[in-house]
Amino acid sequence: MTVLAVIPARYGSTRFPGKPLAVIAGRPMIERVWRLAGAAPGVDRVVVATDDERITSAVAAFGGEAVMTPASCRNGTERALAAAQALGADAEIVINVQGDAALTPPWVIGAVAQALKADPALQMATPAVRLGPQAEARMRAAKAAGEVGGTTVVIGRDANALYFSKAMLPFQRHPEAGTPTFQHIGLYGYRLETLEKLVSLPPSPLELAESLEQLRALENGIPIRVVEVDYRGRSSWAVDSPEDAERVAEIIECEGELVP
Repeated sequence: MTVLAVIPARYGSTRFPGKPLAVIAGRPMIERVWRLAGAAPGVDRVVVATDDERITSAVAAFGGEAVMTPASCRNGTERALAAAQALGADAEIVINVQGDAALTPPWVIGAVAQALKADPALQMATPAVRLGPQAEARMRAAKAAGEVGGTTVVIGRDANALYFSKAMLPFQRHPEAGTPTFQHIGLYGYRLETLEKLVSLPPSPLELAESLEQLRALENGIPIRVVEVDYRGRSSWAVDSPEDAERVAEIIECEGELVP
């Protein structure tokens, strides 16, 4: 069962133009993400999907593989499918790894790949982290201050997602019950046919309301298995600005490289 990891990388970011090529601790960010995906257990092939020759040149320079995809791709999901189709690959499973995920541990990517390989009935999978009391309190404070970043997920007894939201879920009316809060990690694994179906569907009402593309799957009856993962003490940080890139470099200097 072949697993293809696709890293969508668009040069023309509105907030951070050229973001994939931003140098973080001596390496372009796209190289860092490529190395993380390549070290993930269960991943057979890694490819960068882009619409810009500057990115394909940079990928070739560090020995990676890149494929040109249409500029008309509206998001990373469409670009991941376009890459799989352009390669003519025999991949049964496609893992969509965000191009700014420079601190995502390989074992987190691998957990999604291995879940799909272990259960042929799974159509889609994504990871989540169980928040401890301090992390949950920080996230609640950030939300109360008006921050949009950070997504929570509530999970059913079958380990499938019930709902994803930018709000804090579940609402803890009785915190003494000890119901955990899970933070979603924006990484997705799909059966190829599931990815094709998702891209063919129009944006759904809840997806548009929350600006969360994974809700399109749930609204159309596609179950999403949530794989609980542990960052093992490592920090996470999204890169949306040059300042974020500097912060990620500081984290790497402090915590060390995830991939030697």
